[in-house]
Amino acid sequence: MASSTPVPTSTVTYPNLVPKEPIFHGDYSFNTGQLKQFSWLDYVIFAAILVVSAGIGFYHALKDRKNKSMSNFLLAGRNMSPIPVGLSLLASFMSAITLLGTPAEMYNYTTIYFWIGAGYFLVIAGAAHVYMPIFYHLQVTSAYEYLERRFSRGVRTAASMTFILQMILYMAIVLYAPSLALNAVTGFTLWGSVISVGIVCTLYTAFGGMKAVLWTDSFQVLMMIASLVAILIKGAILTGGWDETWKSLNRTNRLEYVNFDFDPSTRHTVWSLTIGGYFTWVAIFGVNQAQVQRAVTCPTLTKAKYAMWFNFPGLCLILYLCCFIGIYMSVFYENCDPLKPGFVTDTNQIIPMFVMDILGDIIGLPGLFVAGLFSGALSTISSGLNSISACMLEDVVRTYFSSNLRESRARLLSQIFALGFGLICLALTYVASQLGSILQAALSLFGMIGGPLLGVFSLGMFFPWANKWGAYSGLFGSLILMFWIGVGAAIVKPSSMKALRFINNCNVTAFTQAEISFSHKYSHYVFHRVNSKYQCMVEWKIPAFSLYTLSYMWYSLTAVLACITIGLIVSFITGARKPKDLDPKLICPVFDIIFPLSFLPEYIRKPLRFGVVHEGKYDKPEVAKAEDAPEPIGNGHILSENDQTKTDKPTSYTNVAANGASFDSLRKAGDSVEKFDSIIDKYDTSL
Repeated sequence: MASSTPVPTSTVTYPNLVPKEPIFHGDYSFNTGQLKQFSWLDYVIFAAILVVSAGIGFYHALKDRKNKSMSNFLLAGRNMSPIPVGLSLLASFMSAITLLGTPAEMYNYTTIYFWIGAGYFLVIAGAAHVYMPIFYHLQVTSAYEYLERRFSRGVRTAASMTFILQMILYMAIVLYAPSLALNAVTGFTLWGSVISVGIVCTLYTAFGGMKAVLWTDSFQVLMMIASLVAILIKGAILTGGWDETWKSLNRTNRLEYVNFDFDPSTRHTVWSLTIGGYFTWVAIFGVNQAQVQRAVTCPTLTKAKYAMWFNFPGLCLILYLCCFIGIYMSVFYENCDPLKPGFVTDTNQIIPMFVMDILGDIIGLPGLFVAGLFSGALSTISSGLNSISACMLEDVVRTYFSSNLRESRARLLSQIFALGFGLICLALTYVASQLGSILQAALSLFGMIGGPLLGVFSLGMFFPWANKWGAYSGLFGSLILMFWIGVGAAIVKPSSMKALRFINNCNVTAFTQAEISFSHKYSHYVFHRVNSKYQCMVEWKIPAFSLYTLSYMWYSLTAVLACITIGLIVSFITGARKPKDLDPKLICPVFDIIFPLSFLPEYIRKPLRFGVVHEGKYDKPEVAKAEDAPEPIGNGHILSENDQTKTDKPTSYTNVAANGASFDSLRKAGDSVEKFDSIIDKYDTSL
């Protein structure tokens, strides 16, 4: 509770905080006091992006109009190349929020945000090799089908509805944020862009299906990268190179290499960005329906993994392009923070202003940025609508109403769902205006909702003792906890250290006193310009409830730990499942993945499966064609390729049968791979 006693304050003078003289001359906003406006060509380029995106979507709708199968509409026939799938995976969540929010993050805070890229490698490794094989082998359309097979139909429905809520809110942020930013800075019509982008995206997604989404995503991600590269090159040239940039970062306290602080309330540290970032992003790439649905469009698991890894360099490229743009923004506006004179009202609007300042004299280039920005919005919304329609069809209609729905009617329902939720997304765009920092809002949303979903999938895949009551309790318990933390943080608004900002070179009228505010933990600092020096008034506040100050980067991990802890406790209280009774396809043999056979022998790995009857190296290998598969040896198993080629002579499977031993009896005779090999050797002299 807040104290009723006066808040102590103190004043400290910092004579070294005076910025250097301005180095940028020209018709920039801080020199003219006016913002530049879009040209007719910029509007034409924006319209062209919508036309091309719609054209790709309707082309695939016409091309596949005779193919009414749901596999084709929702999964592109499960025959897509890894390249467009990888680009679509990249585009789906590297959205307009990334293009606006990441530069704003670098402008507001410090360079430590670069560390989040280190977590991307672990994210792709975990998604491609731990989570994705489970979904792929089950051949699911909805990722939540796994939860029904592992727990119950009710758990599947609860998780699916949670995902739909998450995606609707996220799509509203993605659609509204770029429109608002551009409207404030360039005069670009707000609701005109919201409605036009929303309608075009909804239509080509509803009628074109997954193929339309994949190919438009591929086009749009290239537009995003092209626009970022153009801004980065001009920004680097204008700011005088890395040497001047380095000095500016030091002057404004933005340069921060590492921070190993273990305080979970610190906004960004090495730990929160790598470990916390891993759980935030693996909830997206590992178990999010939009990403799972894309990965299973590949014809084989190997190609699905290629698509995931093809996405990795693109993730890093877009992240670091946005980070460096944010750095160059901070250098460019070092002596005139656009927020204080009122040029913009939110840091998310600074990058459009930056683009107009440095590229506004080149007709068409601001339009390229708008094209990239709205390409990010289009790709995210199309992916979200496609995944929501899949969930509604598979998790609601076919699960509760009609499991034998005709393909033509199922396709029609999917189109209706895409259209309906697209309109809902348009209606909810107002909510996004109340969320503040869009990058933090988006990642907080994935932590608050995506974290519990990651938790319930992890509970099922890694803990064979968990039952449906544990899944229910873990999912809802972690959701309640995370909404409590998230809503509390939104009300309390815990503070964090921001970079120093100056306005001594702003050309503004009726603006007499410069105020630059930032805060650290529970302290609030306000700088006043006095005789070319800056004074710091320190106001110590009483700490809020500690959970409300938790960094948003820890939300997902907190949710996962809460879900698993609650889930296991409830499962053991209500009667844990017996691992040996579970279908091994539903449990991830994580130690088999971490320690391949060449590192750990089978007799050591077997206890690490906790009683789940995984088949080890006798699992059926993946083959591109059915006729290429080795001959089965019974009970759904085959001998591995290594066992078939121990000598130059072909293995004679008939010799085993001739000696009167069935393959089923051989498989049952041994508890391990070594015993099975010894029995084979006994009956087949050719081995």
